[in-house]
Amino acid sequence: MNLPQTILVIDDEIQIQRLLKNSLSAFNIDVISAMTGAKGIELSISSRPEFIILDIGLPDKSGLDVLRELRSWSKIPIIILSAKDEEDVIVFALENGADDYMTKPFAFRELLARIKVTYQRIVPEVTSVPVFKTHNLEVDFSLRIVKVNGREVFFTSTEYDLLKIFIKYAGKVLTHKQLLKEVWGPNSVESPQYVRVYVGHLRQKIEENPHQPKIIVTETGVGYRMVIES
Repeated sequence: MNLPQTILVIDDEIQIQRLLKNSLSAFNIDVISAMTGAKGIELSISSRPEFIILDIGLPDKSGLDVLRELRSWSKIPIIILSAKDEEDVIVFALENGADDYMTKPFAFRELLARIKVTYQRIVPEVTSVPVFKTHNLEVDFSLRIVKVNGREVFFTSTEYDLLKIFIKYAGKVLTHKQLLKEVWGPNSVESPQYVRVYVGHLRQKIEENPHQPKIIVTETGVGYRMVIES
């Protein structure tokens, strides 16, 4: 299992710190703990962790401020783990550099799966491989060929570009605005219907059941995420 060796947990809840330390150490992951945002930023520099789990409700500053500060100089993978489940907060975090967002209470197995997928996406980037495979989907980037269940499927230029973005950020939640910027450009960020229509097209072509998608799933009120089959 491709997992980071060192994870920094920035969270002021002792119980969460204990749970993550005990659970992650079972996978040979060294957990470094910080109870405040300031200490978390300090340890992110001095201890050079490979991954960060960050809470929003910290005693000295908002985790969102910590996120923005970290993103001003670092690309380290960051998952937000917070009790806040407001749509605006989640979208803000994702659009300001968080790689994923989970709400408390949480299932450890799901958190571990998201850590694994995010880490694999960052190191190395999935698009650095010539052929991408997951579920019944196979994409050959060098030949620009998409196959579903072993059969070649035609994609328009826009559909293919959107699929490439999902693959590039596989496992990461992508907001409507992020997808619009990546595929249609910054002038299209107020046209979310483009995303809905083309995600529908992709699902018709790659999902066994487009009405119950398993590859490109909806993150309600936020956007979409490509699920990697383990």
